[in-house]
Amino acid sequence: MDKETIIKKAEVIFQPVLESEGFSLVDIEYKQERGSWVLRVYIDKEGGVTVEDCAQVSRELGQLLDVEDIVPTSYSLEVSSPGLDRPLKKEEDFVKYSGRKVRIKTADYVSGRRNFKGELLGLVDGKVKVKVEGGEIFEIPLSSIVKANLEIEINQL
Repeated sequence: MDKETIIKKAEVIFQPVLESEGFSLVDIEYKQERGSWVLRVYIDKEGGVTVEDCAQVSRELGQLLDVEDIVPTSYSLEVSSPGLDRPLKKEEDFVKYSGRKVRIKTADYVSGRRNFKGELLGLVDGKVKVKVEGGEIFEIPLSSIVKANLEIEINQL
């Protein structure tokens, strides 16, 4: 079974459990690090995620993975908060974090560039709107985004 299939299956079985506990699934990674496989699950909830939340979710997802047996090799399960520079993956993320500073990298050139850093203005008709320094506004097709993260803003700390 390939990595993408494992991630998709994990998402299907994790989503309802996390939602029932008041968490949202931010991202799942399955990759080899230092010779060992790691299944890393990023969760979030209103008000933020605590270490205790991560431990609780890790136990629940670990039991679920033991039953579902979707990972064919030995692996470590890690449950984590997405951090201050959380990734933006879903359409809802681009709406929820409107007004925040973001970094976006695209697969294709948009108006001659592939990297954008500025204020997220939201999502309209499948396009992410970003106002970069200098005031120029770009509309980036969601399908073209390779990576998008919140920028850490010092005044948040």
